[in-house]
Amino acid sequence: MKLLIPILLVFGILLINNFSTIDTNNIIITEKEVPPYTKWGKIAMKKTKVKYPQAEIIDFLHLGREKGTEYSVEKFKLWLKEDNREFGIFIDIKFNNETEQIVDIEYKESTQ
Repeated sequence: MKLLIPILLVFGILLINNFSTIDTNNIIITEKEVPPYTKWGKIAMKKTKVKYPQAEIIDFLHLGREKGTEYSVEKFKLWLKEDNREFGIFIDIKFNNETEQIVDIEYKESTQ
């Protein structure tokens, strides 16, 4: 037991010493790439708040993009809470590929 305490102290000192010698010159900070659907996600949330003004958006999921020759559809699922009810909203934003003008927005409620 008398030998165990000095050994633990030596290991503790070595461990602390290793933390203090971290070379901060080699740390590289990278910027996160902005996903291409960010613009459409903001629109989906904004339009959902207009359609469901009393609801709180508590979750957001990008489901993907269906790319067509002239039009594409960006798909999202938002999870909302309104009073004691929680529900999902599937949102499809159809837009012109060339102009990025919105052609249509579809909403479909879901309990899952």
